[in-house]
Amino acid sequence: MRLETLVITQDDLNDLIRLHGRHELMDLVIERLQEAFLLAHQEGTMTPARAGVRRCPGGTGVLEWMPHHDSGRCLTLKTVAYTPANPTSRSLPTILAALTRFDDTSGHLTAVCDGVLPTAIRTGAASAVASRLLARPDSGTVGLIGAGAQSVTQLHALARVFRLSQVLVHDSNPVHRASFAERTAFLGLNVRVAAPQEIEEAADIICTATSVPVDGGPVLAATHLTPHAHINAVGADLPGKTELPLDLLRSATVVPDHLEQARKEGECQRLSMAEIGPDLPSLLASPMRARALRSQRTVFDSTGYALEDHAVLDVLLELADKYDVGERVQLEHLPSDALNPYGA
Repeated sequence: MRLETLVITQDDLNDLIRLHGRHELMDLVIERLQEAFLLAHQEGTMTPARAGVRRCPGGTGVLEWMPHHDSGRCLTLKTVAYTPANPTSRSLPTILAALTRFDDTSGHLTAVCDGVLPTAIRTGAASAVASRLLARPDSGTVGLIGAGAQSVTQLHALARVFRLSQVLVHDSNPVHRASFAERTAFLGLNVRVAAPQEIEEAADIICTATSVPVDGGPVLAATHLTPHAHINAVGADLPGKTELPLDLLRSATVVPDHLEQARKEGECQRLSMAEIGPDLPSLLASPMRARALRSQRTVFDSTGYALEDHAVLDVLLELADKYDVGERVQLEHLPSDALNPYGA
């Protein structure tokens, strides 16, 4: 039997973006993510929390594995390496990742894809889904704490679901904050550097996407927030690593993406169960309940889980088929006699 694995490389992803369109791809991922969250809630699908090991000197990095099982169809597995020293020490992204897809019946590896760009896109798209649900529909000012790669896709996704008039950005790294406007120029938005207090006072929606170290937060004082501020907290992804003040979390409605995972390594790790609101899939299934929260402070605890990777890989595989992108290779060793590993 001849089995092939579709390999989607960096160049292939660039071709898909060129052929399909950057905005159109983001729109598609936003909608597919919302559909996936709703379907998971309706069917009671349980995606495991990620697991991993600490790595790098001092345990500052991690290598994690994130599985999602679509029973009877396939399984998506993402491996992701988080290395906060990469941008400054090696000129590499903080997150390096690979997406793999397996047939559920045979276990055959059907596809391998870069995970760096898909992770950035799906994380931005998840914030757009949450913000569209929880922020005021007339939100026009976005504040960004952290001006790295993830904030680019955070802003891109939000710009697809809100009519934005102003973007205020802050980063502790002066090079990152100075270059952010150029990196997001394709959005045609009014972007300028601002102090954290000005961001708090003006922003309807705030995204925190930082590489703050364990026990290094908060990155936002939250003393001048608007009464209706919605915050997408993206950077907490390790035990002990958080971005927001505890007082803010306790005074806001905190909506995790994945409760078990958020309690282990998200903003929710410092909260009791009674202090945590409904998860995002549950709220999407009860939109009237969500609308009642739009005049209050809300926090989306976005830890990023494997259902999101499964959904974005579905999109990329569909587009790869549509545009005939990617290379099919015989990766797995399949001898003529399955009982003889040395068979030709």
